[in-house]
Amino acid sequence: MIRLFVPFNWKNLLIIIGFFSITTFLNAQITPAEVLERVDANLSANTRVFVSEMTIHGKRFSQTLQSKTYSAGNSKAFTEYLSPAREAGTKLLMLDDKLWIYTPSSDRTIQLSGHMLKQSVMGSDLSYEDLMSDTKLTEEYEVVNMLTEIYQDRTTYLMELVARTEAQSYARRKMWIDAEYFVPVKEELYAKSGQLLKQASMSDLKQIQGRWFPTQMVYRDMLKNGKGTEFRILSMEFNQAIPEHLFSKAVLR
Repeated sequence: MIRLFVPFNWKNLLIIIGFFSITTFLNAQITPAEVLERVDANLSANTRVFVSEMTIHGKRFSQTLQSKTYSAGNSKAFTEYLSPAREAGTKLLMLDDKLWIYTPSSDRTIQLSGHMLKQSVMGSDLSYEDLMSDTKLTEEYEVVNMLTEIYQDRTTYLMELVARTEAQSYARRKMWIDAEYFVPVKEELYAKSGQLLKQASMSDLKQIQGRWFPTQMVYRDMLKNGKGTEFRILSMEFNQAIPEHLFSKAVLR
């Protein structure tokens, strides 16, 4: 009989022991509900005002659009595109489950609602719902499983969420949440059938007004064969007073 000798490696043993010690400690210290509450405390707000850049990687060329968005909770949002010149002045207004789009080139306003809000924005990997909503996870989803996992050398909470109602665009979500900053660093979005619809990665975490927020995101629509869409936050303000007229249809013209 041949016996193989595997040299004992104290370093590897310590790493394994350390990982399981961290996992046990984290699980003992916090509940899934508390994790979601802390994520909401970072990402959601009564109002948000931000300037962003979105780079859409197409099959032949890429284009970058800059816009400014004002949002109040998950029911009101107004976005105006600032550049490039051919898109400047395009405006999006979302009120509850209705969206109006004004394009200066045609001087027309069109309305979208229901399933049409799942359409791509400017050919990107984001839908209008993705771009303009500010969903509170604690209100819209419940946790069915939570583990700890090392992701890109960081300890994360790997959480599986299911939607509380069938009205949600994504019936199930998997989120890798940084265990120190309580911000998602990776996400997978699924349909009710179990099909993977989208993937997203978040990075470049910054502290803004006492909360942590990812300022660099990459989205991929898994139903397309594209290179994805980059989304960058250039500036962000939370809980600022927003003039009410920005959430009226009069602002579109």
